[in-house]
Amino acid sequence: MDLSIWKNITFAYPWCFWLLLLVPVFIYWYFKQQQRQQGALQVSSIQGLKGLPVSWKVQFRPVLLVLRVLAFAALVTALARPQTSNTSENIDSEGIDITLSIDISGSMLAEDLQPNRLEAAKKVAVDFVNKRISDRIGLVIFSGESFTQCPITTDHAVLENQIMQVKSGMLQDGTAIGMGLATAVDRLRSSKAQSKVIILLTDGVNNTGLVDPITALEIAKAFKIRVYTIGIGTYGKAPFPMTMPDGSIQMQMQDVQIDEQLMKKISSETGGKYFRATNTIALQRIYDEIDKLEKTKVEITSYKRYAEHFFPLAMLALACLLLEVVLRYTAFRSLP
Repeated sequence: MDLSIWKNITFAYPWCFWLLLLVPVFIYWYFKQQQRQQGALQVSSIQGLKGLPVSWKVQFRPVLLVLRVLAFAALVTALARPQTSNTSENIDSEGIDITLSIDISGSMLAEDLQPNRLEAAKKVAVDFVNKRISDRIGLVIFSGESFTQCPITTDHAVLENQIMQVKSGMLQDGTAIGMGLATAVDRLRSSKAQSKVIILLTDGVNNTGLVDPITALEIAKAFKIRVYTIGIGTYGKAPFPMTMPDGSIQMQMQDVQIDEQLMKKISSETGGKYFRATNTIALQRIYDEIDKLEKTKVEITSYKRYAEHFFPLAMLALACLLLEVVLRYTAFRSLP
């Protein structure tokens, strides 16, 4: 018998263990019977009897009681029905396909969010991915051009790794919002999901790219893709690291320019919503709100199969009873 199964054992009828309270009664009754069956002899002193040898039958007589108690305990445990369970789950979900489109232009290194806009965006994006257990999610990055960093996938560990590897300078600099949106749409256009969503994050104004943002918007509408837009950056000026001629880094204040009118147009015409993140906490709250707005329906059906393990205990009880009977009528037959 594999003893490891007893680590995960449960009992169908645990109340049966109350029967073990009868064990002390059995022991008391046994010794009471022994006292009644022993003869009595009155002597003035037992000093002369101390050296007499004690029969082995007398010494080992309690073995019969031990066997009976073991048989009773094993039988009670068997009646409690020890069992292990194997649980399987059938997950039926109406998943949402999501593409994160993140601006990685040089201005995303501004430090009005900590440690900077890009790192804050990456961290919050990873937190968002962790919450979307049953959704397929992909990643598009853009600056002066766009690139699919990770196609939509359910392997969130791979996606998180790809998000964390993103850094400014991977692509030609600039802000091609139209390209970032168009590439994200391309990732979702063949999707069969009930709902298709793009979360587009940028900190600037469209100033380059082969695809105009309005053209990309019309394509998104054609494929019934909902777009949530996020403008990231404080109001006014933000500290930006500048490389000086001698190679040193100095912080300079630069104007924050976000085309909020365009962002609002893209989100409103696709059924999404526009958000402004002026700090890291606000950005986290925005992703939390999007998470609530885009709820995925997941139905989990659990199946449990039980395996019974009373048989070995029943066999142990029977073996103890048989051994007691054999010993009582053979080795201990002369004893009461």
